[in-house]
Amino acid sequence: MDIIIVGLGAVGDAIMEELSHEGHNIVVVDIDSQKVEDAVNEYDVKGVIGNGASSDVLKEANVHSADLLIAATSDDELNILCCIISNKLGAKKTIARASKPEYLELFKADGDLGLNLMVNPQYEAAMEICRMLRFPSAIKVNEFSEGKVELVEFRVPKDSPLQGLSLKNLGKNFKAKVLICAAQRGGRPVIPTGDFVIAPEDRLFLTATQKNISAFFKQLGWNKPSKSVMVVGASTTAYYLCEALEELGIHVKLIERTREKCVAFSEKLKKTDVICGDGTDHEILIDEGITYTDAFVALGNMDEQNIIMSMFANSMGVPKVITKIDQLSYYDMLQKSGIYSAVSTKTSTADEIIRFVRLTESKESASVKRIFHIIDDSTEILEFEATESFARFDVPIQDLRLKKQLLVAGIIRDGELITPSGQDVIKLHDNVIIVTLEQGLASLGDILND
Repeated sequence: MDIIIVGLGAVGDAIMEELSHEGHNIVVVDIDSQKVEDAVNEYDVKGVIGNGASSDVLKEANVHSADLLIAATSDDELNILCCIISNKLGAKKTIARASKPEYLELFKADGDLGLNLMVNPQYEAAMEICRMLRFPSAIKVNEFSEGKVELVEFRVPKDSPLQGLSLKNLGKNFKAKVLICAAQRGGRPVIPTGDFVIAPEDRLFLTATQKNISAFFKQLGWNKPSKSVMVVGASTTAYYLCEALEELGIHVKLIERTREKCVAFSEKLKKTDVICGDGTDHEILIDEGITYTDAFVALGNMDEQNIIMSMFANSMGVPKVITKIDQLSYYDMLQKSGIYSAVSTKTSTADEIIRFVRLTESKESASVKRIFHIIDDSTEILEFEATESFARFDVPIQDLRLKKQLLVAGIIRDGELITPSGQDVIKLHDNVIIVTLEQGLASLGDILND
């Protein structure tokens, strides 16, 4: 695909790096000549120096022949204007990064604005945190089929009843219908068979309905629901998060040092307790009940402060601790300190845009519904619609000649999840979830080794 990326900040850089490695023809645009020069020298991309909302600059970037333009600067208005102008000049599709709540609402209401996708980094991060709080034992939670199926990543602790259990015996020991579809052991990805034996420190990925995941974790004694959450930092992400938690009936206490922000948040959030104080002061955290809260979320502006606050919350025995970090190199430090859940507004935005690009470039994009990459991008989880082109309907899965290192992880039929066994079959218009170590599956037929 011919792709133009406007803005070489952290988000633009992440998108450029990933998409250039995937072989797309990339043109980068930025007003900073040094950033453009560095990108051209390091990656296989072309560069244009200038304002991305200038028609002359966009024409120099060959916007008329672009399959996609991605406006990823830190300026919402510039991004939206850039997409509108690009759309008029012939770009086939456009994506805008926008953080302000009013633009997200306008995009949802209007459904056009000349944009194909509007990505709100703070909203995406807040929704990711909400999913983690639903399953406190989970490191990360993603959704398929509009929430009918969820993909949950969790770590197996040393004292877990899962230790030493083979997957073929999982159903005998636990009544909940869940499927372990992938694992990470010693940093390496595994597509497990029934003979796979669970070991301590494994990272497991399971697919199931929200109800069955809750039941599974409850049987493990892990899933005490979060009824109270302490949030530090009155950021835009915090606003979206508090608003969502209020709707779920979860009590929220927000701590913010800036009085003006405290006043603004207390006016907008009627059910959230807003405390004006320094969240990096451990005495304030103790006074405000950190030892009694079910979850702690650090959303300050500085990664280092978020890490320190999270480590303190973890040391005080808070059951669920979530940390916002934008320097991903800090993630290993967090894990070694016992904090496994982290979010990044920059990476969540880049991931959402890259997923859109992969869906758009698919040979049968109508059949690909969702794509996620896990385990350092080594493993793909895809949701396909079973269209007429699939040649093996009504054949038991055990009789399909599937490619190696590939698993059928779920079948959604008439809105209901089927946790597949070898006897289950795929029917026309099913949605099918596939886990594979092979990159680039474009249609459901690609799962076959024919």
